[in-house]
Amino acid sequence: MELASYSDYAVRLVNTEEPARGTDTLTSVEAVRALFGASTQASRRATEADVTRFRSVRGRLRAIFAAADGDEATHAVDLLNSLLLEFPVSPQISGHDFLDDEGHPRWHMHLAEHPSNATAGFAAIAAMGLAFHLTEYGVDRLGLCQAAPCRNAYLDTSTNRSRRYCSDRCATRANVAAYRARKRLETERSDSTGRSAEKAHATVPAADR
Repeated sequence: MELASYSDYAVRLVNTEEPARGTDTLTSVEAVRALFGASTQASRRATEADVTRFRSVRGRLRAIFAAADGDEATHAVDLLNSLLLEFPVSPQISGHDFLDDEGHPRWHMHLAEHPSNATAGFAAIAAMGLAFHLTEYGVDRLGLCQAAPCRNAYLDTSTNRSRRYCSDRCATRANVAAYRARKRLETERSDSTGRSAEKAHATVPAADR
């Protein structure tokens, strides 16, 4: 697995909350376990105490995306470094899941699960994955959706650094809203021009018309 792909852990956790909408799906130990995806062994360590701990890490991860989205690259890196120091990873060489045509392991780097608790394990992997993504693609590749009020986190992997939305749905919604805003502005300008013409016409003496 590419180490940068672990950055999806950070996105999944951040997007359990939509502050502008007042929604939060991280309300139970089951929700915590679901964030681990296929890693069932790690998810089994989750307890009710991890709900609060996960929320704390979520806030810190969102702050990283917010700083990056606000062109505060150094601040984003400082915030991420603090997570990396607090939640260190245990890298291991793995290959048992990937075999070549001759049946030999395809060796690759793997981030081992942290043994202490579910939050520490998830935070370590999320922070390291985000670090690899940031250093490989750039701080400006971390963003928050521009389709208000969404503000979900996303990772921009586009070739021209053009991504601004977390999903096609939000992109479509934003484009429709922008189109409607342009049409309203055009209508207002047209109405204003019409009223100005009527006013000018009214000020001309009838004999001169």
